[in-house]
Amino acid sequence: MSTSENKQFDAIENLIFQGGIRIQALDIKPELDLMTIYLNTRAILSQHISSYRILRNAEKSQLLQYELIGGGTGVHWPLLDEDLSLKGFLQDELRKVVKGDGNQVAA
Repeated sequence: MSTSENKQFDAIENLIFQGGIRIQALDIKPELDLMTIYLNTRAILSQHISSYRILRNAEKSQLLQYELIGGGTGVHWPLLDEDLSLKGFLQDELRKVVKGDGNQVAA
């Protein structure tokens, strides 16, 4: 996660680290273009697989081989050499809420 020059966390990083928020599990459904992210807070986030170039072009078998990294602050796909962060998922969810997207799964 990036920090500013004075090593201060931004608001989302503060939420993650001070709140102890972590990814607990993923459910990936390529046929539905859906990745569901389950957090330890019982919140559920949803992302379109097609939103991520490398994941969009991956085979189902590659998508299903992932590991949680950073104690649950990220996801790594070893066969694709792709990493996605909890911070990024939360930023995307916030954008959906701010834009008024009625399709969000979690709050």
